[in-house]
Amino acid sequence: MPRLRRRSALLGAPPTRCVGPGLTSRAVTTSGSPAEPAEFRAAVEAMNSAQVRADIELGPIRPPQRLAPFSYAVGAEVVHEDTGVVAEQSEGDAFGRLILLFDPEGDEAWNGTMRLVAYIQADLDAAVASDPLLPEVAWSWLVDALESRHEPLNALGGTVTATTSVRYGDIAGPPHAHQLELRASWTATSVELAAHVEAFCEVLAYAAGLPPAGVAQLKTLGGK
Repeated sequence: MPRLRRRSALLGAPPTRCVGPGLTSRAVTTSGSPAEPAEFRAAVEAMNSAQVRADIELGPIRPPQRLAPFSYAVGAEVVHEDTGVVAEQSEGDAFGRLILLFDPEGDEAWNGTMRLVAYIQADLDAAVASDPLLPEVAWSWLVDALESRHEPLNALGGTVTATTSVRYGDIAGPPHAHQLELRASWTATSVELAAHVEAFCEVLAYAAGLPPAGVAQLKTLGGK
């Protein structure tokens, strides 16, 4: 029976492609306009410099509008290469997105000017999905990933949801499907956001059940 892991050496993430329904990496996420605050541009540059593992693709996607004066977003998706290596706990797709909301005036609810909003979804096998400790363990992945990078943050909160779907009649897909969803947000206190992206991708790798990645697999958003 598969066991949930609380910690491991996973890092996480990847090049540009469509990630999630309705989100395309070809969307313009930041205009580079002089009107954009230098702090926001520096934060975006830092996000794009994150070191990520080769089996997660990472790229810019369309950010939400009207949630903040300035926003940026990256999407991440686990890529299963034709290597014969199978994820340990996942039965299918795993993807996510990390959104940066920036308000130079500051937001009282954020307790800062930069809010990061994360979403991760992963298919699971039945044994893992039925583990009563799954929500607690999945949340610990995020807490541990952020704490291990020693980047200060405020107001971390979120939810973990495990779902089971049963298909009936003439509908494509397996008769039973199990998914994990993690939603979280926190306030960054520095524009050095590469570590936050790396932590997010580490959690995605955990959720997908990927084996630990070596340093040789790391790459940047540009694929170098």
